[in-house]
Amino acid sequence: MKESTRRLIEEMQVNEKTDSEIYRILARRISGENGEALRQMADEEAAHCAVWSRYTAKSCQPIRWKVWLYVVMGWVFGLTFVINLLEFGEDKAGKRYADLMEEVPEARYIMEEEQKHEEKLAAMIDEEKLKYIGSMVLGLNDALVELTGALAGFTLALGSNATVGLAGFITGVSATLSMAASEYLSKKADPSEKHPLKAAVYTGIAYLITVAFLLLPYTLFTSPFLALGFCLFNAACIIAAFTFFVSVVRRETFRPQFLEMICISFGVAAISFLIGWAAKTWIGIEM
Repeated sequence: MKESTRRLIEEMQVNEKTDSEIYRILARRISGENGEALRQMADEEAAHCAVWSRYTAKSCQPIRWKVWLYVVMGWVFGLTFVINLLEFGEDKAGKRYADLMEEVPEARYIMEEEQKHEEKLAAMIDEEKLKYIGSMVLGLNDALVELTGALAGFTLALGSNATVGLAGFITGVSATLSMAASEYLSKKADPSEKHPLKAAVYTGIAYLITVAFLLLPYTLFTSPFLALGFCLFNAACIIAAFTFFVSVVRRETFRPQFLEMICISFGVAAISFLIGWAAKTWIGIEM
């Protein structure tokens, strides 16, 4: 057996052990057919690990940090997010098994089972929170566009971090309540929407969390321009994280959505910054 093949088998053995642990832990949180499917998949992954151990002649341990990372992500972002990530991993694993089929007879059988796992994961879960992604996107997008623009304008026009932070806090809280109320009324007017209050709550939570992260630099730094820089950095991180979440659960491409959101948010911030500069320079507004 080639050395490269042996190293690949050792890597796949550890991956199978890790996936088995992840499936087993997730199965405890899911009842019914989905939970049973995950338990079966955990057993099959453990069996795959045993096959590879015959070639490596040694046992292995799961990658603990990866197991707990997936468990925490399941708790924070929902099981559908984690399951879609696992499905991507199963698809990637199936392609790697194809490289082993010439030297390892069992690779074909294991690859077929991995493909079945991918199909099971694809049809598995429909979480309630995913029905309100549109509301979450609305709250987050509006907060990013409105508040980054407002804070950029406030930073140059008002100068003091305390003043900018207070103005941003008032603007953010007022806008959160306004957006949540608007979403509630919008969903209530839709005959097909059964839970307008939940949609409003998801919108408000997404907006409020975004407000908190954008205002945080103004409480940590004394320089308003340094605070604005970190505010924009936080905005970029929020856009990247949420776009990644949406792209995974909706199985969409990450890059175009990320670029669109960041261009809109930073474009509005730049325009607002210029408006603040104009107000301070031409109109003579000073604080």
